[in-house]
Amino acid sequence: MGEKTALMTAALLLLLLLLAILALSFRDLLTAVIVLGVFSLICALLFFVLHAPDLAIAEAAVGAGVATALFIQAVRKTRSPEK
Repeated sequence: MGEKTALMTAALLLLLLLLAILALSFRDLLTAVIVLGVFSLICALLFFVLHAPDLAIAEAAVGAGVATALFIQAVRKTRSPEK
């Protein structure tokens, strides 16, 4: 692994750690779900940097796309009605 790849990997891993902490710290579920969607996109980018494009495509499609959409729908359906 080259020096640039190692630096990029370390930066992406730190960003993933920051996003995970942010997702846990938000009280609003919708905001946390959106942060987790960004987490999945960064994960997909990390897979691409680590030369796993098939995993990157799957993570971007399923993790960031379908799962985020399902979580947003679930949060909307389970919220109590606003007064």
